[in-house]
Amino acid sequence: MLGAGVSLPVMRPSAFAHLFHAAPIAGDGPPLAVAEDETYWREIQRAFDLDRTMINLNNGYCSPAPAHVIEQMMRDIRFSNELPVEHMNRYLEPRIESVRRDLAQEFGCDPEEMAVVRNASEANETMILGLDMKPGDEVVYTTQNYPRMQNTWVQRQRREGIVLKPVKIETPVKSTPSYVSAIANAITPRTKAIEIMHLSFRTGYVAPVREIVELAKPKGIQVFVDGAHAFGQLPMKRDDLACDYYGTSLHKWMHAPVGTGMLYVRRDKIKSLWPLMAGSVEQEDNIRKYEEIGTHPVAIHNSVAVAIAFTRGIGMERKIARLRYLRDRWANRLLAESSRVKVFTPLGPDQSGAIGVFDIEGMDLGKLASWLQTKHNIVTAVVSVPGEFNGMRITPNVYTTVDEVDLFADRVLSAIKTGVA
Repeated sequence: MLGAGVSLPVMRPSAFAHLFHAAPIAGDGPPLAVAEDETYWREIQRAFDLDRTMINLNNGYCSPAPAHVIEQMMRDIRFSNELPVEHMNRYLEPRIESVRRDLAQEFGCDPEEMAVVRNASEANETMILGLDMKPGDEVVYTTQNYPRMQNTWVQRQRREGIVLKPVKIETPVKSTPSYVSAIANAITPRTKAIEIMHLSFRTGYVAPVREIVELAKPKGIQVFVDGAHAFGQLPMKRDDLACDYYGTSLHKWMHAPVGTGMLYVRRDKIKSLWPLMAGSVEQEDNIRKYEEIGTHPVAIHNSVAVAIAFTRGIGMERKIARLRYLRDRWANRLLAESSRVKVFTPLGPDQSGAIGVFDIEGMDLGKLASWLQTKHNIVTAVVSVPGEFNGMRITPNVYTTVDEVDLFADRVLSAIKTGVA
C-alpha cells in the first residue's frame, strides 16, 4: 500500500482520551459504587458531541455515537470517496473481518457465525423470511413484539398460508414461570418457530430466553431472538442464552453509527437459513451470505470496531449499573411522590436495564410528551399496545446527567399537580 502511495486513515491518539482520564477515577471500585460517581461519568459524557439544549431520553430509538467513532467513520468516508473502487473496495472492505472478530468476541461465538448487517430489522427479517415453512406451520410470538417483525410474519401468512399464534403477555410480567407458561401453552405439534424479544422495547422486561430455548429445542422448534435492546446493554454471552439465532442493532446500545447491526446464526444452522439477498451456491454454509447486499458504505460498518472498543473501555458491568441507577433515580422518585404513577418495568440493581416505562392515572401521555418537548426540551417516547397498556418510555444513556434525569422528574411531577397547558 505504501508503494502504491496509499495512506490509510488512522485513529488519532487522542480518540480515547476521555476513557483514559476516567479509568483512574473508577479504579477497582465495584460497579454499583461507580454508577453513582459523577466525576467518572462526566469524563464519559465528554466523549459525546451533543446538543445539550435538549434532553434526550429516547435513546431506545437510536443513541448518539461518541465523537471519535463518528470521526473514524468520516475519515473512512473521505478516503473511500477519493477512489472508491480502490480505497473502499480493496483497502477498507476487508476490515469487516476485524469487526466480525470483535463482535464474535463480545457475543462469545465463533467469528464464522457472525454476520455484520445494517440493523436489527435486517437481522430479524433474515431469520423470519429465511426459514423454510409450509402452509399450516405455526409461529408463536407475543403481541408486544416489534411491529416490523410481526408484519413480516403476517406477510408470510398472506403469501404462504402459515398460521400465526400471537400470545398476550401480562404487563407487567408477574414471573418467569408465568411468561414461559404463556409461550408453552401456545405450542402445538405444528409449531415451527418462536420469536421472542430478549429485552422488550415496550416495557424493558428481560425475557427468559434460555428457558424458552430449552422448552423449544426438544420439540424441534426454532427460536429467533430479537436482541435489539439487549446487546450492548446487558452483560451476557451466547452460551448464557443457549440460542441458535440472535439479531440486534448496534446503533442503540453499542454506540455505533446509524445503520449497523449483527446477525448470529449457529454454524450448523447457516446452511438451512436462506439469506434475504441471494449469495452464490458456494456460500451456502458461509455466514457471509447474509452480507450480500450490493455496494454499500463500508465506513459505517468498519466504525463498529471503534464503538466496541469504547464500550469495552467502560466495561459492561459498570455500564449496566449506571443505566439502572439513572432509571431507578427518576422512577423511584415518581413512585414516592405520586400515587397516580404506575411503573411497568422491574426496578432494582439486577433487574431490566435503561428502559423504564410508566403510566399516570388520568393523564394523556401523548399530551404530556408534547408538553415536555415543546415547553421543556425533553425528548421522550410514548408506547402502547391496544387493549393492553399505554406508557411513557424513558431511556437515558451513559452520557445522560443526573441533572437531566432530575429535571425530567421535576417536570413530570409538576404536570401531575397542575396539568399541562
